[in-house]
Amino acid sequence: MHDESRRIDERVQRLHDQRIKTAVYAATVPFQVEAWQAPGEPVPFEEAAAASYAPFAMGTPWGPPWGTTWFRMRGQVPEAWAGRRVEAVIDLGFTGDWPGNQAEALVHRTDGTPLKAVNPLNQYVAIANPAQGGETVDYLVEAASNPDILADNFSKTTPLGDKLTAGDQPLYTFRSADLAVLDEEVWHLDLDVQVLRELMLELGEHDPRRHEIAHALDRAMDLLDLDDVSGSATAVREALKPVLSKPAHASAHTVSGVGHAHIDSAWLWPIRETKRKTSRTFSNVTSLADEYEDFVFACSQAQQYEWVRDHYPKVWARIQEAVKKGQWAPVGGMWVESDGNLPGGEAVARQFVHGKRFFMDHFGIETKGVWLPDSFGYNAAYPQIAKLAGNEWFLTQKISWNQTNRFPHHTFWWEGIDGTRIFTHFPPVDTYNARFSGEEMSRAVRNYQEKGGASRSLAPFGWGDGGGGPTREIMERARRLADLEGSAKVVVEHPDDFFAKARAEYPDAPVWVGELYLELHRATYTSQARTKQGNRRSEHLLREAELWATTAALHAADYAYPYEKLDRLWKTVLLHQFHDILPGSSIAWVHREAEAEYARVAEELHALTAEAVAALGTGGPRVFNAGPCDRAEVIRTADGTPLYVEVPASGSAPLTPAGPPHPVTVDGRTLANGLVRVEVAEDGTLASVYDLRAGREVLAEPGNLLRLHTDLPNYWDAWDIDKHYRNRYTDLLDASSVTVVEQDPLLAAVRVERDFGKGSRITQTITLRAGSPRIDIETDIDWHESEKILKAAFPVDIRAPHSSAEIQFGHIQRPTHTNTSWEAARFEVSGHRWVHIGEPGYGVAVINDSTYGHDVSRTVREDGGTTTTVRLSLVRAPRIPDPEADQGRHRFTYALLPGARIEDAVAEGYALNLPLRVAEAAGAPQPVVSVEGEGVTVEAVKLADDTSGDVVVRLYESRGGRATGVLRTGFPLAGARITDLLERPLQDADLTGGAVAVALRPFQILTLRLRRG
Repeated sequence: MHDESRRIDERVQRLHDQRIKTAVYAATVPFQVEAWQAPGEPVPFEEAAAASYAPFAMGTPWGPPWGTTWFRMRGQVPEAWAGRRVEAVIDLGFTGDWPGNQAEALVHRTDGTPLKAVNPLNQYVAIANPAQGGETVDYLVEAASNPDILADNFSKTTPLGDKLTAGDQPLYTFRSADLAVLDEEVWHLDLDVQVLRELMLELGEHDPRRHEIAHALDRAMDLLDLDDVSGSATAVREALKPVLSKPAHASAHTVSGVGHAHIDSAWLWPIRETKRKTSRTFSNVTSLADEYEDFVFACSQAQQYEWVRDHYPKVWARIQEAVKKGQWAPVGGMWVESDGNLPGGEAVARQFVHGKRFFMDHFGIETKGVWLPDSFGYNAAYPQIAKLAGNEWFLTQKISWNQTNRFPHHTFWWEGIDGTRIFTHFPPVDTYNARFSGEEMSRAVRNYQEKGGASRSLAPFGWGDGGGGPTREIMERARRLADLEGSAKVVVEHPDDFFAKARAEYPDAPVWVGELYLELHRATYTSQARTKQGNRRSEHLLREAELWATTAALHAADYAYPYEKLDRLWKTVLLHQFHDILPGSSIAWVHREAEAEYARVAEELHALTAEAVAALGTGGPRVFNAGPCDRAEVIRTADGTPLYVEVPASGSAPLTPAGPPHPVTVDGRTLANGLVRVEVAEDGTLASVYDLRAGREVLAEPGNLLRLHTDLPNYWDAWDIDKHYRNRYTDLLDASSVTVVEQDPLLAAVRVERDFGKGSRITQTITLRAGSPRIDIETDIDWHESEKILKAAFPVDIRAPHSSAEIQFGHIQRPTHTNTSWEAARFEVSGHRWVHIGEPGYGVAVINDSTYGHDVSRTVREDGGTTTTVRLSLVRAPRIPDPEADQGRHRFTYALLPGARIEDAVAEGYALNLPLRVAEAAGAPQPVVSVEGEGVTVEAVKLADDTSGDVVVRLYESRGGRATGVLRTGFPLAGARITDLLERPLQDADLTGGAVAVALRPFQILTLRLRRG
């Protein structure tokens, strides 16, 4: 910085910080304060209002971790303050540099009306403007003493992440609670100086505008009376008006600002605290809307609206009014801002169905865009799913966090696996908590990749996660930056308006094809394995319950389809797909509750399915297949006896043996069934898997090799796995026992037991069944490791140029080479039920029932052959933010499928995740739907949400090619329509001869609404 500029800046900074800022409040009078500590969990206002309060002095420690302290604050506005702007100013003892991860409070009138929240950067509550003098003020303040989990910048473990381990020592010291006079002229001067100084510092040394602002500030400071800041503030502001009123250049970049408060539905706090965070922030937002008519606030996550509706009806009424005025913009159209990779395809569809319906039902608004600023990457099926839900645009921010490669666009068309495109924007300001600082404005312009093609970007502004949302100071900055020379122009507007202008300006924006892979937070595919398993099983249990409930509703006259229960259970599962719950990046409390919630969901869904099957009547045991493919496989009867059965897709069959397949034989540790021969080595690995049909060895090296890696990322423990984890490892080759534990013509199994590490134990049962080449590895781990990751490797003798991993409604291909930094950065990737690798004429799949993370690599052997290795990530042991993450018991199954085509991987992925169910039932009702046609796969069967009795079927093309087929129904069919995801008609289906003709492009999703005759 030039010597003169430096001198001026130092002068301005000192005068601002030590004189102007300290004079913003001209006079203060302390409240009389009393306190009551609520026992245990938060209590309703009525209970707190009736409690006995004790005197409380400023400077007193308060607030045990996760506690609630209610403060009664009484005061009277002095008569001398008549005509002034009077506010309450409360400092709970705020600490740290992030406003959303510490104490916060909601201020109520004594009648229970919430007024406004108190947050570190938003400490005031308006009382009167102007005051009459003599007003009595009586507040009840609900203060939450949430611990600062971010203390030490995520470098230390803490017991504060669960109320069971957090202790009861006070966390905060109450600093002040005052009635105060806001000197509005000084407050505006404070903002004038901040905006100009920050702009000056961002302009280049040789920019005349920089020096113009510097000298204007210098001259203005000469007018500041240090003994009477208030009296001289007007003169100082007048001196600054010329530089504040110079208009921006005609070609200046335009930043569309939209108020925002990104509130994680759970993260470093439990769900119960998020319910209160939303009420506090939404109180602030509606108060700000009353003060600034040009204010617009974008808010996603229908779940959070529902919490406020149910628990804070007065805040809900204010939201409804703000929506009517156009100041509050529901956006996103999802139940929560879910993870972008892990939820299943149908779950992503239901995120939009439930979210969009909520906004339409309660506000009469259909949201137009997807709002996912913070999720950890985005699957390549999103464009199609979003468009089928009626969306026109997509917004995210997180890809700017890429560790290796800079994403090449900010405004572009994103093309999904089926060819659907959606207009997409990444705000170049690189934050969803903007405050319109000079540095942010400069960064937005500097970063913007579309210069020359487009000239506008979006900036969500406001403090998130309970930090209070947008503030009046940010709104004032936006007003000063609306048309200011040297800066981008700021306009506060609805995001729909921004996207409409951006698309009109840049219709031929560049195209990005495929997934939006985040080169960071790759461990979120694995952390907190039990949470992920709960999600996977819940999704499949919901599929089962809906299918059999639909079957019962069609065939049992006295059965009532459980609309409300299924709706509630879906919403529970959708909530837990939030992008800090399902990824495993929350505190212990969140995951402890998630596991319990998944258990309750499973219990209720099992009961719903049992009720539906029972409604079909009794008559003998039947086998039920909720999968989309016909099944012929070995199951166990109630007494454990293996039985080979055949069951149609989406239907049932008597529990009677089908024609016996080639028997399973056992020779030592070698199992064979006429399809494959499996040899288990003395160390418990797979020494050989020989495909008898193809006449080739599948493995290039020992398979199911368990490798324990040291796993300490550079920063975000639960989130990240850094590439250096590969450098240090131990292969688990010491088996305490390798035993043949089952030997039957229909089924044989070898059990391998290992003890390792810090008292961990893993038991794996390798099973081969008659009639199937699939080799199941049932895994039971008692896990006690720390900062480790366990991988299971399958090195296959296949030269595969790419791997294919199942994603939502299809699969994605990823190169197995690392030619570029983009491929090298994908050293850990996500997939759903299967990963497939293949060369022309032969392929192998690895199937799983609950894991998501994996890696695929290639090596060239000395014999010139290529080994392609698929490694599943089984379990991790991060310590931050949950010091006990993943400790304890894990049970899951993964499998090797030799000789697999993509369609085989699809079928076996469903089969492993949807076990055949045995139950008593009468007769053999026809499947609700049956499909003829390769690649046409049924994803969901249910009754229409409008209770009309229509049957809704969701199909997709699963192989990646074009498909034609016929859908037949097990009921008289009177009509069929193609609909969007919300079951609204798009066009009539091709109905011929009582069946629906289906023609799908690669990975196309098709929703059919079938009217019964």
